[in-house]
Amino acid sequence: MTSRIQAFHRLHERGCFVIPKPWDAGSARDLEHLGFRALASTSAGFAWSQGRPDNRVSLEALLAHLTSLAAAVSIPVAADFEDGLAPDPEGVARNVALAVRTGIAGLSIEDSTRNAPEPLYDLGRSVDRIRAARQAIDRSGTGALLTARCESYLVGKPDLQSTITRLKAYAEAGADCLFAPGLSTREDVAAVVAAVAPKPVNLIVVSPWITVAEAEAIGVRRISVGGALARAAWRGFHNAASEILSNGTFGGFTGPRLDLDRIFG
Repeated sequence: MTSRIQAFHRLHERGCFVIPKPWDAGSARDLEHLGFRALASTSAGFAWSQGRPDNRVSLEALLAHLTSLAAAVSIPVAADFEDGLAPDPEGVARNVALAVRTGIAGLSIEDSTRNAPEPLYDLGRSVDRIRAARQAIDRSGTGALLTARCESYLVGKPDLQSTITRLKAYAEAGADCLFAPGLSTREDVAAVVAAVAPKPVNLIVVSPWITVAEAEAIGVRRISVGGALARAAWRGFHNAASEILSNGTFGGFTGPRLDLDRIFG
């Protein structure tokens, strides 16, 4: 187990930390420069940087991206590994084995099928997919941290008890960390934390409805931000460019100039 993977595991042992999501090597280095202790990729942010919608990037492109992120910084980098980029447990295992060779410290696997009529894999298949990811990591000897995601709230099935049932099953299948994106009340988050304890829980925050201190107080161990930082960057870029085109003015360029050469030098 490398020192970065060890450090990533230690971050999950106590307290609460924020794991922001860069979309390229430059944004990763800036986040490290700011003082964050770990980073994670964003499938959406990377896809947008390639001019593609989320979940429309090839396995080869994603592996190259993860290699670039991990090489750009000295802190742990985890991968948003989407659905494992395969429907079957064998494919998930094969792809996870490739992912952990890129230098990442951990990865997440979600249970979404991306198929509207049946948006989630059934529980048995979902558990098999997480177990396959766990076995692939164990065979690799890397010790990369495995996060299992239940996507029920994101696919229009916001049932707390069903979500908890899935997360507990994923924990038993070998997940190190549990994650149900879309939870939006402190009560629901607290219920998930209690249900899967002592396993750590990741909370995604993409709008200002909770603070780090409040999340820590209810037992959240890790906070991620999805593609929100990438959206913020694109919004600033889009608004500044639109102002030039529409008004012939340059108000989007106001404010202190960020010395990127110094950060990257």
